[in-house]
Amino acid sequence: MDSPAPSDPPAGCQVAQEGQDSVLQATGLSRSFGPIRAVDGVSFTLGAGELLTVFGPNGAGKTTLLGILSGSLRPSEGDVTLRGMRLEAGNPEWHRRIGVLSHQSFLYGHLTLEENLLFFGRLFGLRDLSVRIPARLEQVGLTGRAKSPARTLSRGMRQRLALARTLLHDPDFVLLDEPYTGLDAHAASVLRQVLASLKDGHRTIILVTHNISQGLELADRVAILARGRFVLFADRQDLQTASFERAYREKVEEVG
Repeated sequence: MDSPAPSDPPAGCQVAQEGQDSVLQATGLSRSFGPIRAVDGVSFTLGAGELLTVFGPNGAGKTTLLGILSGSLRPSEGDVTLRGMRLEAGNPEWHRRIGVLSHQSFLYGHLTLEENLLFFGRLFGLRDLSVRIPARLEQVGLTGRAKSPARTLSRGMRQRLALARTLLHDPDFVLLDEPYTGLDAHAASVLRQVLASLKDGHRTIILVTHNISQGLELADRVAILARGRFVLFADRQDLQTASFERAYREKVEEVG
């Protein structure tokens, strides 16, 4: 891999790809917990339809960064804007414009798939749920299970239902936190196809994963987060999988 480690802020992070409008912009994001600086000066810009995959070891600050971007954590320093709207932690309008798929599905096992989506749709105040719910279930390949209780679904199906919930309100910006965790090969393959369908030029997406091959497959941009900092930020087209795996190990070892 010929791409050098970027400076701080990383080279290439401050502009969206040519011809694209900036959708999401993070500037100097930091978050401290006492003496621990979990996120340390992260800056980047993404355009419409771009998918950024963030890799990093345990303890790198990925969960904290996602917490800031989702609006559930207030940064100690820095700003985030989404289509020009500045993030304020807890702002309901921010939550209406983003979708988050996390380790927790937030599904109710005794409710059917339709009922789960109806519940969350009403929380968002959506009025066209009779159209949205069937469309989202079809999008994730679960139309045939619409009347089934969520507790009867496999782990992979529950993850797809959680993704339908995440997309129900048609967010501009989607956060995917380790979506493949706990899935077998078949379930991961099905989910990957669904995630690939999200790259329709409409949504800007950040995917966090430990799986290098899966993360690179969908990415337009790639970042390595270590000790709270982006130690690499590059275009996917400039990377080869084998050389990236070596670079990942080297850069993580460099920062200890």
